[in-house]
Amino acid sequence: MALTKLKIILILLFVFFLPINGESLENEEPERTTSVITVAAVGDIMMGTDYPAPKLPGKDGKLLFGESKDILRKADIVFGNLEGPLCDEGSPAKKVKDKESYVFRTPTRFVKNLVEAGFNVVSLANNHAEDFGDEGMSSTKKALDAARIKYSSKAGEVAEFEINGVRVGLVAFSFGPPPRSIVYPEKVLDEIDLLSKKYDVLILSVHGGKEGTSALQTPNELEYFLDEPRGNLIQFAHEAVERGADLVLAHGPHVPRAMEVYQDRLIAYSLGNFCTYRGMSLDEEKGYAPLLWVELGRNGEFVRGKIFSFIQIPPGGPKKDEKERAWDLIKKLSHEDFPRTRPVFDESGSILPSKETGGW
Repeated sequence: MALTKLKIILILLFVFFLPINGESLENEEPERTTSVITVAAVGDIMMGTDYPAPKLPGKDGKLLFGESKDILRKADIVFGNLEGPLCDEGSPAKKVKDKESYVFRTPTRFVKNLVEAGFNVVSLANNHAEDFGDEGMSSTKKALDAARIKYSSKAGEVAEFEINGVRVGLVAFSFGPPPRSIVYPEKVLDEIDLLSKKYDVLILSVHGGKEGTSALQTPNELEYFLDEPRGNLIQFAHEAVERGADLVLAHGPHVPRAMEVYQDRLIAYSLGNFCTYRGMSLDEEKGYAPLLWVELGRNGEFVRGKIFSFIQIPPGGPKKDEKERAWDLIKKLSHEDFPRTRPVFDESGSILPSKETGGW
């Protein structure tokens, strides 16, 4: 009888401490023996503009991230692409044709929404960050500095973190003229090579690719939008990983794209729009707003992740999507574009390192 009771106790202890496959990452603490760095990443953020006409959310945008912040706050690194400057005055650096022009100016007080949501790093390397020229960029950096949010822009900054004894660097690139242009990748790749020797883990933000619902697929070729070269994202991402990059987070097409695991490193080819209040079309897939959760090992290898599906319904701001449309789309596109190197999309909703067979 005593032996039987002992067996029951041992079984209960085993079951209690056994990790449950597929348990939601939202409620599960990462296994620090394998996952030492957690990253929550989203695509484009533009919290409303007061120029050329007022298009600002109520309560200064306090509710914009209300349904996503509980997930975002749990990560060590919380990243988004800040699509437009934080500034309160000044003149646009580009021609404004009418009130519907794509020129953004978000009041500096809106930075508190990023803080409240948990963001601790943003990219300023994109085609709207300098909508108000050097003055707008300077204002943005001052607002972020005051809020203790790190950033990387084409000017040369690297956002630095130390997490569980691991040195992490995040650097942002875009298209357009140098510096830090993926259209002229030689110097960019040399920089990645140098940075990979300085940091234990190197994360890249990449703004590129064509735009719109016709840009869902990821071609292995130089992409254009309005006759402007936007880079070859596949070639660049592969060469970046070969030079030492550990995680590639791309954005720019305004729709989600496929994901790939290349040399044990995760590449997200577009995270789409996440919070673009009255600034961009949210029709069809442009309204899909994935939140990517990634867990990395001490050497930067991809351990596991999850895609949380949100959706933007006009006027915008991410809301939980019970239909899981972002998850379904990224899964489908990954199967089509990277049949041999896609991540494994687990039935539980997790993404896992790829295998040549399986995953579907």
